[in-house]
Amino acid sequence: MAKLPTQFLVCSFFVLLALHSFSVRSQEVENESEFDYGANSTKGPARWGEIHAEWGACSNGTMQSPIDMSNERVNIVSHLGRLKKSYKPSNATLRNRGHDMMLRWEDEAGAIEIKGTEYVLHQCHWHSPSEHTINGRRYDLELHMVHESADGKVAVVGIMYKIGRQDSFLSLLMDHLEAITDITDRERAVGVIDPRHIKFGSRKYYRYIGSLTIPPCTENVVWSIVRKVRTVTREQVRFLRVAVHDEWDSNARPLQLINKRSIQLFRPDDKVEN
Repeated sequence: MAKLPTQFLVCSFFVLLALHSFSVRSQEVENESEFDYGANSTKGPARWGEIHAEWGACSNGTMQSPIDMSNERVNIVSHLGRLKKSYKPSNATLRNRGHDMMLRWEDEAGAIEIKGTEYVLHQCHWHSPSEHTINGRRYDLELHMVHESADGKVAVVGIMYKIGRQDSFLSLLMDHLEAITDITDRERAVGVIDPRHIKFGSRKYYRYIGSLTIPPCTENVVWSIVRKVRTVTREQVRFLRVAVHDEWDSNARPLQLINKRSIQLFRPDDKVEN
């Protein structure tokens, strides 16, 4: 009987280790030098799944992202409910990962709740042009807010932008972005950043199950794409690409097969938007 507590502790340790390992594997790679976005490159999107065995889903997955959300495929629903956000200010670090700029919150920055599960906000980053499309239209920029639940499940909120007025959240970061321009794998502490300054602008959103859009292309990611397309200046989009300073004009993965997946558009019963 005296051995039972020890055995229990050992088992608990390995369970926690397994959960942690799953969480680490499910996240996007931090250093993006091993892949690129060249259509004919040996490290391009068509070859990502061949670079590492653990990236196999990039080639063999059946629930990959991004996708096109066309009207004929979308089911309009009201039962999904609003995105329940509880974000709050937190210290953050800006990092040039090689093909994109990532803002990572170091402390508790709040969460969103989806079907009773809480997903904690970890980081956001930008792709240009947009990776997802609506009725075949690709927009100028797409922001991804990456969240993770206690058991390692991932949920991403996507916001698309077209050229127009400046985005106020990006404006807050411009000086910090300039400081790490051209320096791959460089980090800069940016102080307290409030994720509530990222404006959604609508209660409508698309929902489907997909994957991370960069290696390891982990599947079963819960995607929520805000329906309203917001605005950003041409200079802000250009600066994000110049700051990274890789050799590619784009860091958007090509569209992936839908494979009969369900795509829903949440629309409130009262049809009133914020």
